[in-house]
Amino acid sequence: MAYSLGIDAGGTYTDSILIRNSDGEVIGSNKSLTTYPDLLEGIMKSIDGLNQEKLKLVTLVSVSTTLATNTILEKTGYPVGLILVGNYEIPEDSEIENCIMVQGGHDSRGDEVAPLDLSAVESFVLGLKGRVSAFAVSSYFSVRNPEHELQIKALIQELTGLPVVCGHELAQALGAYERGVTAYLNAQLLPVAEGFLKTVVCEIERRGLEPRIAMLRCDGSVVSMHEAMRKPIESVFSGPAASLLGASYLSGYETCAVIDVGGTSTDVSLIHRGLPYLSETGAVVGGWQTKVRALRMETSAMGGDSHIWVQASKTNIGPRRVIPLCRAAVLYPSFLSSLKKRWIPDKLKLNEHIQATKFFVRTKQEPVNLTREEKELLALIKNEPLSLKDIYWDRNILPSKKVMDSLIQKRLVQAIGFTPTDALHVLGEYTEWNSEASEIGATLLANFLGTEKQEFCLNVKRLFARNMAKDLVSFLMEGVDRNEIEKMLECSLFSRFKVDIPVVLLGGPVRAYIDDLKKVIDAEIIVPEYCKVGNAVGALVGKGTKRVEITVRTTYSESRYDMRTKGVFVYTPLGRRHFVLRSEALEFAEEFGRKLVLDYMAESGLSPDQVTVSMEKKDIMVQTGDVPLETRFIFEGISNSDVYEKAVSGHKDLCINPDGIEELT
Repeated sequence: MAYSLGIDAGGTYTDSILIRNSDGEVIGSNKSLTTYPDLLEGIMKSIDGLNQEKLKLVTLVSVSTTLATNTILEKTGYPVGLILVGNYEIPEDSEIENCIMVQGGHDSRGDEVAPLDLSAVESFVLGLKGRVSAFAVSSYFSVRNPEHELQIKALIQELTGLPVVCGHELAQALGAYERGVTAYLNAQLLPVAEGFLKTVVCEIERRGLEPRIAMLRCDGSVVSMHEAMRKPIESVFSGPAASLLGASYLSGYETCAVIDVGGTSTDVSLIHRGLPYLSETGAVVGGWQTKVRALRMETSAMGGDSHIWVQASKTNIGPRRVIPLCRAAVLYPSFLSSLKKRWIPDKLKLNEHIQATKFFVRTKQEPVNLTREEKELLALIKNEPLSLKDIYWDRNILPSKKVMDSLIQKRLVQAIGFTPTDALHVLGEYTEWNSEASEIGATLLANFLGTEKQEFCLNVKRLFARNMAKDLVSFLMEGVDRNEIEKMLECSLFSRFKVDIPVVLLGGPVRAYIDDLKKVIDAEIIVPEYCKVGNAVGALVGKGTKRVEITVRTTYSESRYDMRTKGVFVYTPLGRRHFVLRSEALEFAEEFGRKLVLDYMAESGLSPDQVTVSMEKKDIMVQTGDVPLETRFIFEGISNSDVYEKAVSGHKDLCINPDGIEELT
């Protein structure tokens, strides 16, 4: 009997799940707290909770994570040098450091427009040697001819031995600056991805296992470990992609909307006929527009661990994640007594940090390059939770919010506070941690608003469910202003939004929000078994895929009266080839595209008979003549060697068409 192991390292929890290969049955799962900055402990504890005898029979391990996304959002990526080749328009608000623009580049036909200035590149690289962990390169029209990028890559490796990421290696879409951003972010993540995957590999090897190890990408496909370490940018949003695939698998629906409630955020996405609904423009991460193919989703900074705080008679949720009071009382033995001291701050001074329920604790992260103010504040924060009153008991002023924010962002300080998870503990709908701590916190916050703790927690729950509904409707009604949707939801006394596809909920205590969600959304709402570890399931059920684009372009005489061809160029991810006859160019493109797909799949351990390769061909015509100006080929290889089959035969599938949504029997 063989099994597969799925692992998802999220912002709050690390989940593991075992699936039996013969029938796809989930036979065990476990959750453990994610450990920062070293993820090993959380991964170990998560796997330890599974059946150890069945674990010995695992043949496949597939992982997903929010690590790449969080690294970009928190601006904690490694330093990188970026080289742009050609004449670029760089946005004024660009935050890219260590960047240079040098002469060179090609035109749309792949012909050189200016010689490459390698001397400028050499000076730039030697100036950064020892200060960066990698380099990124993007050349104008490198998708037509990557020669300049490859020359720079060879030079950098000769001078430094450091990794180099080229734009044409990550995307074949036009947009030289966006490819540069994609390469830059990818280079920042190389050490992060390597550390994470090596942690997984070492833990698997320590247990004496020898499975194939793969990783889920942000478009819902899986790649080999080698490919994942080479292109970590493609793991951005792999967590939401995993939730999407996991929700479909666990619910049995190949078409559904998914609301994934995590500790930090809530994500809404859509799967149609078993395939994620992808963004046409590429993933946007932390304000960076990239050329990474990723699923389209609606995300809000409101999760189960979002900080709930009061100010000016208003309840605020988020955007920061904190340790819930109920969990802090378990993690820190002295915390409950500190909470019982019931510090009551001045009502006029309340803000996100000055709260009766807000505490701070030192992490294990080592400080680097701190300002004087940061050093002074960090020295006052201990390894046990303290309120601001405890930290500044002998001073007349409280610390700057900006300085505290900086210490939290640098992961040197962890905040503790009241959360939606605490509200559910007070209401008795979720009792995993210490409910007494949650009740004390609810009482303190309710007193500031002049209400009872029960009513306060019910209101928190309603606000959370309404936010879930707002995210869902915003996603389905793309293009409609989110503020207008919020107004409609608030005014829907005798009406509800109708959603014609099933809505699957994933996350810890999501079942608690069903009734409040149904008050504003008319839909079939499903909470599948194992909803708490849906991402780990999704990490396993993605298909191995590879997409390759090849363009065949015909060049004509420059005379407007002479439309005879001068030759044909074939543009591939590995460079361009020239042909005299168009028929030969087309034949080469078809054969080479299929070969690239199968070669890639072979690196992932798949033989040609385990892969289905499809080809899409599109001709772009000119006004005169019968010969196309361009012929574009898109090759897509999909693994057909799943270790188990989805059990969807007992459910109805839903098909989206231009006129709406139909139900198919």
